[in-house]
Amino acid sequence: MNFDYSETQKMVAESAREFARQYILPHVMEWDESQTFPIEVFKKAGELGFMGVLVPEELGGSGLGYHEYIAILEEISKVDPSIGLSVAAHNSLCTNHILSFGNEEQKQRWIPKLATAEWLGAWGLTEHNTGSDAGGMNTTAIKDGDSWILNGAKNFITHGKSGDIAVVIARTGEKGDSHGMTAFAVEKGTPGFSSGKKEDKLGMRASETAELIFSDCRIPDENRLGEVGDGFIQSMKILDGGRISIGALSLGVAKGAYEAALKYSKERVQFGKPISEFQGISFKLADMATEIEASELLLHKAAFLKNEGRPMTKFSAMCKMFASEVCVKIANDAVQIHGGYGYTKDFPVEKFYRDAKLCTIGEGTTEIQKLVISRKILK
Repeated sequence: MNFDYSETQKMVAESAREFARQYILPHVMEWDESQTFPIEVFKKAGELGFMGVLVPEELGGSGLGYHEYIAILEEISKVDPSIGLSVAAHNSLCTNHILSFGNEEQKQRWIPKLATAEWLGAWGLTEHNTGSDAGGMNTTAIKDGDSWILNGAKNFITHGKSGDIAVVIARTGEKGDSHGMTAFAVEKGTPGFSSGKKEDKLGMRASETAELIFSDCRIPDENRLGEVGDGFIQSMKILDGGRISIGALSLGVAKGAYEAALKYSKERVQFGKPISEFQGISFKLADMATEIEASELLLHKAAFLKNEGRPMTKFSAMCKMFASEVCVKIANDAVQIHGGYGYTKDFPVEKFYRDAKLCTIGEGTTEIQKLVISRKILK
């Protein structure tokens, strides 16, 4: 076992760190307060290879693996988790779905644009009435000659307004049938395809979240991804990798909040000494540091299994569940260490506190992760 980053991984992490410092850090609170979705930042991320991390070089991507992907998401999310969330959704969900299940023509048609961020990707599974119960979706796709007619809506979709292409899962069979759903790629501008309400969120406010609406939207069969009825099964496989990305996002949140709290505790003087010298504070910091290490180890074990093509559903659920719960706890403790100042927008922990909660919900709630893990260990 080797716990050191390779030289490539170190270079990738440093590149992401500099990108975040230069292009994100000066605007964090401005974007948060105005709920600005900074598309130009993602174009720059595309130039640096961060929007096609897992895409082979021959398709315009960086050709990297999941260890590098974790490093990129971690460094970006330490500065602004909402930007990390959008990078994760673009890479892990939309792009990776087409890369994993598209045919050669589909890959050549869409992947190079996504890998360079010429196009921004969205991924539609969740609906207003179906969060964890994805099998109960109401969006339908009905075959009509060489086309499919889509009707329905998707909710809580990252890049729902600004995305240039969306991978959408629609029901082509009976409700509740895991083989009754099919995946389609729908390009922006397709008649009958529009965006709806943009959500006004607690946190992650610079990451756009909106509805996708389909009203007699005609999609050619050549836009179908994989076989009819495979959409749900495909989605579960995509979410395995997506959970690693949310775990990496959570790790970035945790590290950002921890580093801010550590710095503040050394500078804040009470009763004639830095508060870091009080056991009540130092023990909090010890717990934070330990939980971050544990999160990181779980994440990289899942990444190793994913890179090797080995079964990793249990570990992706474990790393996502653990890291996301840890980041919420650490963000909470970071605010506590800052005291009254932690409740103001003058210090970064206030934003980490708001952003953290999404990590326990998105791409499968903590409860769903426990369901996945328990089913695996009880087999």
